[in-house]
Amino acid sequence: MYKRILVATDATPLSKKAVAHAIGLAAGTGAELVVLTVTQRYPTSYMEGAIAFEAVDVARIEKQWTEQGRALVDRYVQQAEAKGVVARGAVAKSDLVAESIIAAATKHKADLIVMASHGRKGLKRLLMGSETLNVLTHSSIPVLVLR
Repeated sequence: MYKRILVATDATPLSKKAVAHAIGLAAGTGAELVVLTVTQRYPTSYMEGAIAFEAVDVARIEKQWTEQGRALVDRYVQQAEAKGVVARGAVAKSDLVAESIIAAATKHKADLIVMASHGRKGLKRLLMGSETLNVLTHSSIPVLVLR
């Protein structure tokens, strides 16, 4: 049924549930698994909501975030491999989370994206938007959303 599943995670409890489900689905179908996390870039100006740091400090912070992302996906890859699933990790660095998820799915030739819905409601959803909704709206491959 599925040959390659991409699961997006950000280490929240709900995304951990999505990873567990994706591992089980991959194990049950014999699919490969790609575990993806997207690390955002550090805001570099007051207009973006950040304290101004020197470029070297921004680079250090972004490197730390990337390393944390790599450790996260490596942990999930090990969990998948322990269940007999062929898995690999990927870390994307971008402020465009939904677009990065879709691009990674295309790059890795995934035929299913698994991700969590964070369940924002009301004004918070209106103001912050929904990465899940953006993936659902723009993805050309099926998306499994877990709550």
